[in-house]
Amino acid sequence: MKKELIISGFGGQGVMSVGKSLVEAGMAEGLHVTWAPSYGPEIRGGTANCSVVLSDHPVGSPTFIHPTEVIAMNLPSLLKFEPLVQSGGLIFVNSSFVTETVTRDDVRAIYVPCGEIADQLGNPKVANMVMLGAYVAATKSLHPETIRHMITELFTGKKAKLVDLNFKALDAGMACVNTNL
Repeated sequence: MKKELIISGFGGQGVMSVGKSLVEAGMAEGLHVTWAPSYGPEIRGGTANCSVVLSDHPVGSPTFIHPTEVIAMNLPSLLKFEPLVQSGGLIFVNSSFVTETVTRDDVRAIYVPCGEIADQLGNPKVANMVMLGAYVAATKSLHPETIRHMITELFTGKKAKLVDLNFKALDAGMACVNTNL
């Protein structure tokens, strides 16, 4: 198994957190992983993306040209990275911010209303965890329990009160995909 994923969106949408979460969960499951962030010149609101590799074999390079999957949290990300996805790959689209559809017929598109789901949960900041849940459910490349454990480790001290909310967001994202398979 080898997943080469680009996660992209506006700064502040949590794309780096999703990438780090995947890498940490991958390490916990004994996978070989890389994470390479890329930021625009702005801090919040500018473009940000990261490249993630999850593999059961050693990773020769953290860079790649044609990802197996893309997570597009906004329209500029979809427009930039859709053409690069390998034939047969997956494109996850945050349909709360992206009203256009994937134009290619040789890839599978999964539309996840991250913003609406996060708003229903009471906190728009968990939209990234909704998308993480969708990714985990669709690719089955990591175990949901590993992600839950990673969330518990991430949110400690005063932030421990956010664990349940993030679990709900993760579960909602997984349910969104599981009902559309």
